[in-house]
Amino acid sequence: MSHVNNLESQHNDPAFANVWQELKWRGLVHVSTDETELEKLLAGDPITYYCGFDPTAPSLHLGNLVQLLVMRRLQLAGHKPLGLVGGSTGLIGDPRPTAERTLNTKDTVAEWVGYLQGQVRRFLSFDGDNPARMVNNLDWTAPLSAIDFLREIGKHFRVGTMLRKDAVASRLSSDEGISYTEFSYQILQGMDYLQLFRDYGCALQTGGSDQWGNLTSGTELIRKVEGKSVQALGTPLITNSDGTKFGKSEGNAIWLDPDMCSPYTFYQFWLNTADADVVDRLKVFTFLSRAEIEALGQSVEERPFAREGQKKLAFEVTSLVHGVDATEKVIAASAALFGNGDLTVLDERTLEAATAELPSATISADGLGIIDLLVASGLSDSKSAARRTVGEGGAYVNNTKVSDPDAIIGQDELLHGRYLLLRRGKKNLATIEVSA
Repeated sequence: MSHVNNLESQHNDPAFANVWQELKWRGLVHVSTDETELEKLLAGDPITYYCGFDPTAPSLHLGNLVQLLVMRRLQLAGHKPLGLVGGSTGLIGDPRPTAERTLNTKDTVAEWVGYLQGQVRRFLSFDGDNPARMVNNLDWTAPLSAIDFLREIGKHFRVGTMLRKDAVASRLSSDEGISYTEFSYQILQGMDYLQLFRDYGCALQTGGSDQWGNLTSGTELIRKVEGKSVQALGTPLITNSDGTKFGKSEGNAIWLDPDMCSPYTFYQFWLNTADADVVDRLKVFTFLSRAEIEALGQSVEERPFAREGQKKLAFEVTSLVHGVDATEKVIAASAALFGNGDLTVLDERTLEAATAELPSATISADGLGIIDLLVASGLSDSKSAARRTVGEGGAYVNNTKVSDPDAIIGQDELLHGRYLLLRRGKKNLATIEVSA
């Protein structure tokens, strides 16, 4: 994945006294170790901070994007980020509320570490006075023997405290229970913070509030072993105002990898944001200023039909993740589907993504009469209905009106040599794939 987002154009909003105030306004602070101390720390000299990402899939998702943007905002304020991809914690798996994770092979985890490192790199700057650095916890975990791990790290953890952590407590009361493997995860994450404190003077760990037990296992370990106080910040879990789960579209996770979630699907996800959620999403997922977001909020309130907030949100976040070029292609595809653009300029991948949800049919190259096409696609339920549609001027192939009911579509009209986009009236669409 190429480095597509323009880091140079990003900046924090100078209207705020410091980055902590901006994080608070954006709704990014749910829980923290010491709010007064954190504000002082972040308003002062540059500190080193980290956030960890576990390779439990070959791509990061929208929940991870929240963390990446918090990291970037802190970097823009002059602080020094460490992006940790968990080569060792990814082998264990963070306890989920319901059941044990399936353990992936070492080769799979190593491969996914590479993918995730590439994604993290795209959201941070590795140049300038406070460049980001990538770290992998396998580097300090792998050389450690089980005896050394238990003697040097394990002895500082109290089982009573570990049992009270939310993720562990909920599993203990479930039918599944919890294995010692997943129970030990919080010790490994605590050890990461200790190691980064020793190696880099790391003084802050960020993460989702559902990770709070793991975040504080690190702050406690450093206090016990080093006698020093360090900080943790937990961001809220993003929720939709209507109670549905954020970050899923048609039940599928919204991934940052374009092969797992096309830029078109990604853009549409943001475009479909409910009016009640737009302002919150703009605060969390864009670098727009408070003034810009408040103006968009006013537009959503006064002219919801214009969907200005949703359009701006979709453009900003898709550009951030997939680049401006890909985003402009997606917008062109959306327009072209409904007759407001040239379908022939869309590349095959964008066309396929844009039409993925439409009714479709496959027919042979000798069945390209307009009447047969309308029936095969399901846009007309009989040949007589299809003739009526053509006669009334409501039949389109690739956005061109077809007025002759006996018209045969030529091979040269196929998009990318095999697709046709059919439309009945203004809004009823279907695709035809022509088999060789």
